[in-house]
Amino acid sequence: MHASRRNGPSAWLDQNSHRDKKSTRTETDSFGPIEVPADRYWGAQTERSRQNFRIGHDRMPIAIIHALGIVKLAAAATNRELGLLDQRRASAIARAAREVIDGKLDDHFPLVVWQTGSGTQTNMNLNEVIANRANELLGGDSVRKRAGSSNDHVNMSQSSNDSFPTAMHIAATRGIIADLIPALGELLGALRRKETAFANIVKIGRTHTQDATPLTLGQEFSGYAAQVESGIARLRVAGKDLFPLAQGGTAVGTGLIRNRDSQDCSPNTSPKSPNCPSPALPTNSRRWLPTTLTCSRTAPSTRPRPACSRSPTTSGYWPRVRAPALGELILPENEPGSSIMPGKVNPTQCEAVTMVCCEVFGNHHGHHDRGQPGALRTERLQAATGILYDAFHSITCGCRALVYRALRGGHTRRRKAHP
Repeated sequence: MHASRRNGPSAWLDQNSHRDKKSTRTETDSFGPIEVPADRYWGAQTERSRQNFRIGHDRMPIAIIHALGIVKLAAAATNRELGLLDQRRASAIARAAREVIDGKLDDHFPLVVWQTGSGTQTNMNLNEVIANRANELLGGDSVRKRAGSSNDHVNMSQSSNDSFPTAMHIAATRGIIADLIPALGELLGALRRKETAFANIVKIGRTHTQDATPLTLGQEFSGYAAQVESGIARLRVAGKDLFPLAQGGTAVGTGLIRNRDSQDCSPNTSPKSPNCPSPALPTNSRRWLPTTLTCSRTAPSTRPRPACSRSPTTSGYWPRVRAPALGELILPENEPGSSIMPGKVNPTQCEAVTMVCCEVFGNHHGHHDRGQPGALRTERLQAATGILYDAFHSITCGCRALVYRALRGGHTRRRKAHP
């Protein structure tokens, strides 16, 4: 299931209206007491966000949750090394943070992306879950006999204004390097193999929808491969802009409440924690977002070409189009294509991938606007950029669908130019 398309908060909210006292516990924040589901680790601020932001079903992508777990793990280790956090609390917080990173606590993060622009509610969701889980590990329950506090210990020397953008950089870097670029590499390899396989198959070229000079089908596929290769190169360059982190800047970039001896991050804290080769970014800098997404957009912008141009020139079993350049490729027959026409098979993977590209293009426009400076220097649009990770996920899955459900089993109808 898509990371940010998990079941929305509506079900939880409906269930809450029927909860009795036995199924809840009382948590307290600066606004006073509030009832929280007894079987969940989140606390008062998370519950208030669930009740106040009943907007849509777009949950905060789990990639950002896991990345925030890395931030909390690194912070606990750093604070322990500086003597700000005792070994007992630091170990419990680190263990709980690792459970977050490993996905063991995914069900305890119910908030939607439509919340405060700084991501404060999600940051507090992490703090509360890790604190309550750490308290259990220390021998207490999730509320009483507390040895660890979500604000004083889990969130020590941090602010949502530096932790959340740091998590966004980490999640984006992991998504691009570990998932998107390898998937594009698989697509590139598949296109290069077809380029070789089709090297001696001559077809009629077309310009302005009219017959033109001949070319080989391999030459045509070499163009598609070159576009994907260029997209990969752009992503590698853009990914470097994600290395600088805002961590340590706290609220407005001055490092308020942060110990001056602490580092911007601890590379050796976790094998999953990225290095910080560049100075920390100002907390109000989001210029990486439109740049990175623009480069990630180049990948799907090349894919409508092979997907769309192949769609009318491909066929399954029916109909058998015999016009030049039409029906020249045969794609795998994956599923029936009609509810009323037996035997009809459609180029469905091409259509699905084209729709993915359209989704990414639309997301790009929204993310570009959200990346602009906030009014009066407020971070009003940051949390909504969580949907960015939908784009990475969609492109990654779309690449692999095109490779394994279309290109691998695809072959050509003709062995020479059509008369």
